[in-house]
Amino acid sequence: MNKKNLEILGLAEGATLQEIKDAYEALRAKYLEERFMDGEVGNNAARMLTRIETAYNELVGEFSENSTMSDGGDAYERVEAFLNEGNIQDAQRVLDTFNERGARWHYLQSVVFYRKNWINESKKQLEIAIQLEPDNEKYKETYRKLNEKINFDASNSPNGQYQNGQNYNNGAYQGQSMNSTPSESQMGGDMCANCIECCFCNMMLNCLCNSCFNCG
Repeated sequence: MNKKNLEILGLAEGATLQEIKDAYEALRAKYLEERFMDGEVGNNAARMLTRIETAYNELVGEFSENSTMSDGGDAYERVEAFLNEGNIQDAQRVLDTFNERGARWHYLQSVVFYRKNWINESKKQLEIAIQLEPDNEKYKETYRKLNEKINFDASNSPNGQYQNGQNYNNGAYQGQSMNSTPSESQMGGDMCANCIECCFCNMMLNCLCNSCFNCG
């Protein structure tokens, strides 16, 4: 691994991915606090935030590139582990290191986008995954559930809009958030919406836990 990047994070050769992550988070917290200080202390903190971010991204990338794996298997497992932990940032970082992006990659990217509430982008990634592997039942079922949720929300929003003014078009949500502030009629009592949401979330979680992203 890049020795200079390790030194920036205060680590030695042979550091594990978890050690890199822990060092990065500790330094980031430190410099985020110091950057508002006057004089050189604040200026140095701003510079160091950029340096540790770059070092961290490059080191995580090296882990992905140096893994002995078939079709990105180990890296995919790391993405799934991060997603199960709710660690969307690191899941995205690992996905960004892939050179070859097949159906499994696009499915995982869809999960990341969904967790970020970027629903339109999540749907697009699922469509690409299905195009690449049209016989994958898990991808098709997840896509069906996502569309059910989108269409249900559209049909139950006045004038095809969410309360925050984001629009639907022919049942397809055009904004980037599915979990916008609900209307009073939905607060805690809309069982249909909750069921669809729960089914879709459980499906994605079960896919991660059961390693059902086998895409050849």
